[in-house]
Amino acid sequence: MAAIPLRVLMSVALVFAFVSRNVEAQSAAPAPSPAPTSDGTSIDQGIAYILMLVALVLTYLIHPLDSSSYTTF
Repeated sequence: MAAIPLRVLMSVALVFAFVSRNVEAQSAAPAPSPAPTSDGTSIDQGIAYILMLVALVLTYLIHPLDSSSYTTF
């Protein structure tokens, strides 16, 4: 069996690397990005819930001051 010279092996490997890289670059087109999953309505709804919770807490904090018989001011 005849031994293949190192130069021939390196040349074949170099050609194979360039060819496979070009084939990958041509065939692998980037996929389009997906559509956004949120259009902002869920964020608006979350802010509305937080504001309603703040209003509810303030109402319950202020209400006992109105109904008590003690005067603070």
